[in-house]
Amino acid sequence: MLRQYKIRDYNFRLVLWLLVLSIMGVLLVGSAESTLQFRQLGGVILGLIVMVIVSLTDYSWIMNFYWIAYVGNIFMLLLVIVVGSDAGGATRWISIAGLRFQPVELTKIILIVFFSKYFMDTENNLNRPRSILRSLLLIGLPLFLVFSQPDLKNTLTIMAIFSILYYSAGLSYKIIISVIAAVAILAGVFMAIVTQPNQHLIREYQRQRIMAFLNPDEAEYTDDTTQQNNSVTAIGSGMLTGKGLNNSDVSSANKGNFISEIQTDFIFAVAGEELGFLGSCGIIILLLLIVLECLHMSTRAKDLSGKLVCCGVASNVALQSFINIGVATRMLPNTGTPLPFVSYGLTSLVSLYIGMGMVLNVGLQEKIELEEVSHRRYPVHQEG
Repeated sequence: MLRQYKIRDYNFRLVLWLLVLSIMGVLLVGSAESTLQFRQLGGVILGLIVMVIVSLTDYSWIMNFYWIAYVGNIFMLLLVIVVGSDAGGATRWISIAGLRFQPVELTKIILIVFFSKYFMDTENNLNRPRSILRSLLLIGLPLFLVFSQPDLKNTLTIMAIFSILYYSAGLSYKIIISVIAAVAILAGVFMAIVTQPNQHLIREYQRQRIMAFLNPDEAEYTDDTTQQNNSVTAIGSGMLTGKGLNNSDVSSANKGNFISEIQTDFIFAVAGEELGFLGSCGIIILLLLIVLECLHMSTRAKDLSGKLVCCGVASNVALQSFINIGVATRMLPNTGTPLPFVSYGLTSLVSLYIGMGMVLNVGLQEKIELEEVSHRRYPVHQEG
C-alpha cells in the first residue's frame, strides 16, 4: 500500500498552483461571506492533508477496490434519493453524524478511478460491441441516479468525463465519429422537446433556464437572466485591477446583494469585481496550469490506469471551470457548478484534492518504475 518515495520526485509545481489558487479561494469566499471564510480555510487544510496521504498511497493498490468503490457509490446515490435533504427543489445532500455533504462531487472521483481500472482490464476489447454496451450500462446507472436528484449539469459533466476517459483508453475513431453524429442528433431532439411548454423530460425550472439563455431579452424570463446580467456587470465593473478585496462599495454586486449564491456558483463575479481583469486571468491561468500538469503526468504514467486517472481528474477540473466561468460570463445557461479550489463547498474541495493526490502518486510511480527497471538491467555488483 505504502511505498518509499524520494522527495525530489514529488510534483511541487502542481502543489504550488493548488495552494495559490486555494488561498485565493479562501480570500474570495471571505469577501463574499465572511462567516464562511474560516470553514473554507479548514476545508483547504483538510484537503491538503488528505491529498498528501493519498499521494503517498500506491494508486495501483487503491485500484484493487474499484468494484467495491463502484457499488459503494451506487449505494450512496440511492441514499440521497431515500434520505437526502432538499435544497432549491433538488435532493442532492445527505447528512451522516452531523456531517452534510453532496455525494455527486465524490461520485466524479470514484467513477474516474473505477473506469480507469476497468478500461485497463478490458483494454483489448474496448472496441467490441459487447464491451461498449457493458461500459454504457455501468455508466448509465449512476447517471440515472444523478439525473433523478435532479441534477442535469452533473449528469452532463459525468457523461463528458466518461467520454474523455473512453477516448483516452483507445476508443476507435470510427466509433467516436458515429457517437458524435448520434449525440448531435439526440441533442437536437432534446432541445426540440425541452423548449416545448408542456414537456416532461426535465424540470420546469431547468427548462426556464434554457429558455432564458436562448431568449434573454424576453420579459417572461427576466428573473432567470437578472442574476447573470448582474454577474457580467460586476465582472466588468472591476476593470483592470479591481475594486479590492472586502471593499465597502454598496453598489457592488457582492456588497449590494445583487447576486445570490455568490460564494459558490458566482464566485468568479466576485473575482472579476474585486481583483479585476488581471486577477480573473490569474485564476484562469492557475486552473490551466493545474490541468496541464495533470495531462503532463498522464504521458509519463507507468500503465493505462494511471494515465486515465490523470486525464479524468484534468477533465473534471477543466469542465467544471468552463461551466462555472461560462455561467458567470453569460456564455452558458444559468446552472450551479463550483469553481474548482475557489468556490465555497467542502465536499467539492476535498473530493478534488483526493483526485489530485492520486495524480501526484501517478507521477511518483513513474519515477519508481524507471529506477526499478534500470536496476534490473544494470545491477550493482558488490566487490569482496
